[in-house]
Amino acid sequence: MAGICKAGEGLGGITWNILGQTYRPVARTLTSFAFHTLFPPGTFVPPHIHTTQDEFIHVLSGRFDLVLDGQPAVLETGGTVELPKGIPHGIFNNSGADVTALFWVSPSGRLYDLFTRLHDLTDVGEVVRLSAAHDVDFLPPPA
Repeated sequence: MAGICKAGEGLGGITWNILGQTYRPVARTLTSFAFHTLFPPGTFVPPHIHTTQDEFIHVLSGRFDLVLDGQPAVLETGGTVELPKGIPHGIFNNSGADVTALFWVSPSGRLYDLFTRLHDLTDVGEVVRLSAAHDVDFLPPPA
C-alpha cells in the first residue's frame, strides 16, 4: 500500500525497544522489510546468521564495528554493507556516540514478527530462543 512514513516515526506509529536499541519499521512488503535504528554507545547485536534473508545496513550517522564471517570491519557514516544469508555477522557500537542506520532485509521473512515479539524483552535466553524460531540463529561466544 502506498504511503508516507514521516521522519522519526515507524509505520503505524510502531517503535520497538530491543535490548537497548530503538527500531522503527519504515517499509514492509513480502519482498523487503526496512527499519531505522538507533544504537546507543555500547549496544550491539552479537554474531548471528539470517538463514533465509540477505541483510543490508546503511549508516546514517556514526560508526559500527562489525564482525563479518569472523573478520573485523568498520562501517562509517555513508557506508553500506551487504550481508548475504548464511554469512555470520555481528554489529557493535564501540564509538562512544549514538549510531543511526537504515537496515533492510530481503525477503521480509519473519523479521517483523520477531521484532514485535522481542519488544521490551530483557531475558537474553528468550531473545535467542525466539530468534531461532524466526530464522535468525545466534552463534555461541568464541571459546
